[in-house]
Amino acid sequence: MYTPLLANIAILVLSGFVGFAVISKVPNTLHTPLMSGTNAIHGIVVLGALVVLGKVEDPSIGLQIILFVALVFGTVNVIGGFVVTDRMLSMFKSKPVPAAVAPGSVEKGADS
Repeated sequence: MYTPLLANIAILVLSGFVGFAVISKVPNTLHTPLMSGTNAIHGIVVLGALVVLGKVEDPSIGLQIILFVALVFGTVNVIGGFVVTDRMLSMFKSKPVPAAVAPGSVEKGADS
């Protein structure tokens, strides 16, 4: 009745609950560094996929396709994560102060 597949499914479900409980308690100001750390972990996953792709002896074409697609999806995930993190960090940058207009000069776009 107790199979390794059932154990793996139970671990997956429990880890999902633990992950949700941990992430829901993170303050809003810490989400950006948390996402950057997660992107680094995804980079390690991509390296693992490269190792598996290189070490399989005599792989079939189907296995090569599956490994390549997994590698592409992992890479897209890493790049997309860093793009989103960069956009979130740019929201916190202060906007440049416009140069003061000299007295007596005409502003661009002013009505005549």
